[in-house]
Amino acid sequence: MPLGEHLRELRNRLVKSLLAIVVTTVIAAFFYKDIIQFFTDPILEAVGCNYSFAELAENTENTECARIVQNGLLSPFTLALTVSLSSGVVLATPVWLYQLWAFVAPGLHRHEKKYGLAFVGAGFPLFLTGAYFAYWSLPKMATVMLEFSIIGSDNQLPLDDLLQLIMRMIIVFGLSFELPLLLVMLNFGGVLSGKKMAGWWRGMIMGITLFAAIATPSTDPISMLALAGPIWIMYFMATGIALANDRRRARREAEGPADDEASELDLTPEEVGGVETVSASRALPEQASAERVNGYDDVT
Repeated sequence: MPLGEHLRELRNRLVKSLLAIVVTTVIAAFFYKDIIQFFTDPILEAVGCNYSFAELAENTENTECARIVQNGLLSPFTLALTVSLSSGVVLATPVWLYQLWAFVAPGLHRHEKKYGLAFVGAGFPLFLTGAYFAYWSLPKMATVMLEFSIIGSDNQLPLDDLLQLIMRMIIVFGLSFELPLLLVMLNFGGVLSGKKMAGWWRGMIMGITLFAAIATPSTDPISMLALAGPIWIMYFMATGIALANDRRRARREAEGPADDEASELDLTPEEVGGVETVSASRALPEQASAERVNGYDDVT
């Protein structure tokens, strides 16, 4: 395609993706309260309270609790828009991912399409798995954080700040679970070998642990292990896949190129001293005719 056709194709793909996001955003707007409750109910069940300040001061056994509040006249409206748009983008993920793939796929070879589909198919479930671990660890994290509250105080949680924290945790956990997939992609691309990945295991365990400790706002080990533990396991799984791929690649190179593959050129320079040179008449290709077209023969 010429450049203009590529730009028109990109425009059409973007328009279809935006239309899908708009439609899913409108649908999510009717259920935005249910979406908010889905994310906040586990936290409220863990740390929520229905006591007044006087009752809370008298009942010291339930001091670590919190209420969700909204500040400002426009806060409910802006929060509804934010939640609806975010949900629309997530719900429209299959559509805009397909549009992105449809735009890129025609320029890929058959094996590149196969690897691309495999990585996309594995990447989305990995992200959902990380998001689930974040959703599971948030109530425990909230309980630990509220243990630092002053006795008798009423901890109020602004709803927009709470949702931002939840979304940040989900995104961090989801992207963290993509690390093993990235390592496998680098190995299949010939950038990183499985032997190097196996040799990095001590540093990777320490790095993953430090990242989990920084990424989780709470100080409890449960939230940290909920993020670090699965990544440790998937790192060693990615190392095993990379080692198996390296062995497969070594066997294929030993067998030589396939019938439909071009062999590598030997570009090593050779000395010409003491070697019989080829005459100019033999070095040049044979002329099809002695006629010249516009002053040029076949060679030029």
